[in-house]
Amino acid sequence: MTTEPIRVLIVDDDPFVTQSLATILGATAGVEVVGTGHTASAAERLWQTLEPDVGLLDIQMGAAATGLDAGRAILARWPRARVVFLTTFVDDSYIAAALRMGAKGYLVKQDVAAIAPALSTVMAGGSVFGEAVAGRLDALMAPAGPDFALDRLTEREAQITALVSEGLDNREIAERVCLTEGTVRNVVSAVLGKLGLRSRTGLASWYLGGTARTRAADS
Repeated sequence: MTTEPIRVLIVDDDPFVTQSLATILGATAGVEVVGTGHTASAAERLWQTLEPDVGLLDIQMGAAATGLDAGRAILARWPRARVVFLTTFVDDSYIAAALRMGAKGYLVKQDVAAIAPALSTVMAGGSVFGEAVAGRLDALMAPAGPDFALDRLTEREAQITALVSEGLDNREIAERVCLTEGTVRNVVSAVLGKLGLRSRTGLASWYLGGTARTRAADS
């Protein structure tokens, strides 16, 4: 019985990284690299054309649109898509955003040896996180700061807090909710003060951990 290879799409704004990963994975038994790209818009277009089994997306791809933007767009259109993010460093807000949108993994791209085995895990229905990333999950999911209670926030504050937890910056949030960037900055500062938190990462952790525990309690 012949097993079909795992069809992989690779999108990274660095052509050298893209080609290197394509070469390494292309030489791996049971893996077929069906396409490569370098922008967030290309990721969505290639997904529609190629229908890959797994997409490896660089989490940072230029100022116009990031890998997070591409992941959100892909998962909005294809909710069962298997998206795995690649990064050069571990950032709590990015991890939180990846988890929140339903990504199947978050890997440090320098750990090349872990990528091919991760593909099999994802195809089997699992999620994959690099060792450095996995070490942050407990902290992200644990309570951060005050007890989780969204009714402590106004509707606008809760909306902006949710967008902060997705990894959006003030400009992106302003565009999403039709406010000025300055207004968004003021709302974020007000929420941090109200909750006694010091950073956007702490705010994202508070929101992500709280919503995850709420969902678990409701299930």
